[in-house]
Amino acid sequence: MSHGARIGILGGTFDPVHVGHIDTAAAAHRALRLDRVLVVPSGSPPHRQTQPAASRFHRFAMTALAVNGISHLIASDLEIGESGPSYSYDTLARLHARGVERSQIFFITGADAFAEIATWSRYPDVLDMAHFAVVSRPGHRAADVVASIPSLAARVRQATDGVGPQSVAAAQVSVVVVDAATPDVSSSEIRRRISAGESIEGLVPESVRAHIVQHRLYSQPHGDRLLGQSLA
Repeated sequence: MSHGARIGILGGTFDPVHVGHIDTAAAAHRALRLDRVLVVPSGSPPHRQTQPAASRFHRFAMTALAVNGISHLIASDLEIGESGPSYSYDTLARLHARGVERSQIFFITGADAFAEIATWSRYPDVLDMAHFAVVSRPGHRAADVVASIPSLAARVRQATDGVGPQSVAAAQVSVVVVDAATPDVSSSEIRRRISAGESIEGLVPESVRAHIVQHRLYSQPHGDRLLGQSLA
């Protein structure tokens, strides 16, 4: 990582990745003037009752396809190769071990996910590992969600405040509100549509839709394998 670079991190199950994810990353990139955003599929999502419908191999492949050609977005394998649960605290600790300062990192999350921050592993310590950029999602306005957690009041900033290493002391991290319009789309609805034989055009990047069709993801038994990947 470049010294002093402003790095965004957008993690998620991405089962599958969709236009809402891409627009969330783009909104944070614009608002916070980030140098790049790492899009990080989780290996074993700790908050899910069941395992993802698609394997980690397919979810990483779809993420790579979705960001291909978008200069500021990069698919990252920070979590995909880990055997245990993919906790955000551990991911951020791995970045710190690589020499990335916490004041350089902007952990991007939708307001709907941030509303459940108190259930995250190592809360509230995880909030001291990086800036948190909370982006509005349909039905969840970032400012309202952040305001509903009074203990965060002292560290809350608006994206327009110029939050970053230049304006925040190295010992401080912030919760940054990014109020931006993002599409009303979810991975669960996409999986439902595919299972029902309905179109998902416009909900995922075209390259991701083609990958889903090619490998019969979310619709056929064992359609979750990459070509040549063993069932074992």
